[in-house]
Order: sequence, then structure tokens, then C-alpha cells
Amino acid sequence: MATVAEGAPGAADGGSSSSVSSSVSSAPPVAVEAMAAEWMLEFACSCLCWHFAEQSGEEFWRWRDVAQALINGLSQIPPHQKKTVYLCQLLIRIAQGKSLGLQFEDDQRISPLESALSFWTLLEREEIKLAKLHEDIRRLIQIQIVAVHMENRYFKEAAEVLERLFTDSESDKPLRMKLATIIKTKDPYVPLLQSFSYSRLISKVKSYIKLFMKESETNFLIQEATKHVASKGLGTTTLQDRPVEDNENDKSDLKAKKRLLKEEQYITSQSSGNINPTVRRCSGQKPEKKRVLQSLDNMDNVGKNEVSLTCSRRRQRWTHEEDLELKLGIKEFGVGNWAKILVHGNFNNRTSVMLKDRWRTLSKIKQN
Repeated sequence: MATVAEGAPGAADGGSSSSVSSSVSSAPPVAVEAMAAEWMLEFACSCLCWHFAEQSGEEFWRWRDVAQALINGLSQIPPHQKKTVYLCQLLIRIAQGKSLGLQFEDDQRISPLESALSFWTLLEREEIKLAKLHEDIRRLIQIQIVAVHMENRYFKEAAEVLERLFTDSESDKPLRMKLATIIKTKDPYVPLLQSFSYSRLISKVKSYIKLFMKESETNFLIQEATKHVASKGLGTTTLQDRPVEDNENDKSDLKAKKRLLKEEQYITSQSSGNINPTVRRCSGQKPEKKRVLQSLDNMDNVGKNEVSLTCSRRRQRWTHEEDLELKLGIKEFGVGNWAKILVHGNFNNRTSVMLKDRWRTLSKIKQN
């Protein structure tokens, strides 16, 4: 200890170092540590949010380890930090939601996304002002829990998880029945699952964490770091000022509408027994359709918009590459599975109906 004292600032001025030492030790170490840990956890959560939004994997995993270590150090979660802890756990699980081999719970049946849903439920209890967004994300997580199992061809497990996911409430029945029908088809590429995809879930979560990052501007570490960076002339952009891109909503709005229309037609056809539904041709009339999961995007006029888009689309010549993609898709999935072929093929702004019509044309050419 003597060697430390000799090199310490103030050692030559006759005891000033001891007064500094006593002033520091006068603060309760436990309280100081708890306050510093609180700042660090909030900062780590903000970094997790930023890197999740940017999809920067390496940095996200680094801050995941920091956040997890801080959370593990809590003997109990302080009430004012519940939201921060729940959000960290949610993001960690959603980021690894497709890895069914990973376990976050003692029950090995619980997938990462199912575990994420439990933390989303806890987050919902912490705030009530975002009811619409809460419901959207909850439905997307539920759909993707089933979808991920089906993508891995775990159809039995998908049926089992469906039983755990939904209660007997009337509000859950429509979605539960639709997912049960999809599981029976053993087809992970049906329009419903493609419409409410994993990327769409990520996009909705980005919308949520953008609000959280705005709230965390008062974090002490962020404020002080921002001041220090500004004083050094290194730039003043904070985590909250950086744009959180929402590519799924901004760049793929038309694609989302088309997928939703396909999903509605699929569900309608399932109930009527028609396996291969066809799209209504342009007739100037608004097509009759069921409203399916309308709360997810508030798209009341999807059918009307789709008809006008189809009517106004210029006739597009099929390329040799597209014909090849169509033939390969039919070879792999069979004639009639147009939605599945469309999802897997590299087509230029085509619809499943266009694929069917083009195959009919190619078949006639081959016969002649």
C-alpha cells in the first residue's frame, strides 16, 4: 500500500491525499456500485438497441455479454430497471430466434422466440401507451414461433407449441385456427407465414426500440460521453440521433401488400376447400375478401390497391432467366405450388398468377 501512496497525487502536500481518500470512502460503496451498475446497464441496453437496429452482429454480441453480466449481477431487479432488463432479454432472444438448438429456459421445449414472448409479456405490463404496437409485435412473435418450427420441419412440435401459445379467449381463436390449418398442410411457405415474416418482426421491434432509445437520452453515461466527445471535437452524434432504418416498411410496402393479399386469398380458399386460389381479374370492382389480421398493418384497402396495381402494371416480357427459374421451381416443388415457387425463385416483380399463366404458355409452346 505504501508504494501506491508515494505515487498518488497530493502525497507531497502533507496529507491532502488522506483527506481525498476519506471523502471517497465516506460514500457507501454498495450504493455507489449500484448506481454505477445502473448507468452501465442502461448504456449497455442502448448499445444493444442500436446494434440490433443496424444488424451489426459482432458488436451486438459484445454488448449482449456486457448486458448479461450486469443483469446476472443483480440480486433482484429494481422496479425502475425492469423495462431495461426485459428489453435486453427480449432482443437477445429475438436475435437468436431461428436457432432452435439454443436454450434459454430449463424446459427444453421452449424455443428462443417462445422465451422472447414471455419477456414481451412482461414489457407489456410495464407500459400501456403502446397498445397497438404491443399487439402487433405479440402476434408476429406468435406467428414466427410456429413458422420457425415449420421451416425446420418440426411439424409435431409446431402443433404442440400452438397449444401452449394460445388461451381459449375469443380474440385468439381466429389466428389459432389459421395457424392450425397451416400446420396441417406441412408447408412452411404459405402466404400467411411469408406475409408476417421474420424480417417483418425485426422491423416492428426496431420501431419499438427507437422509442426506448429516445427515452434513454437522460442516461448519465450517455450524457457525459456526449459532452466529452463534443469537447474533443470528435462529433456529437449520439446513439439516439442515429437513424434507425426501417427497410421493411419503407422499401417493401408494395411487396407487403401483395403478400397480405395472397395470405387472405389462401385463408379464404382453405375455408372453401379450393387448394389453388386464383386472383380476381381486373373488372373495376372491389374484390370480396376476409379481413385477416387487420391490426398488424391497418391495411383496409389492400384488395382495392392490389387490383389497381395489377391493372396499371405494364406487360412485362419474360426473360430466359425467369423461364429457367420457373422450370427449376416446378421441378423442385411441382406444378400448382406457385406461391412456394415465387418465394424461392428470382423473379422480376411477378405474382403467383403470372407464374401459372407463364407455365401454361410454355406448356403450349412445348406441345407445338
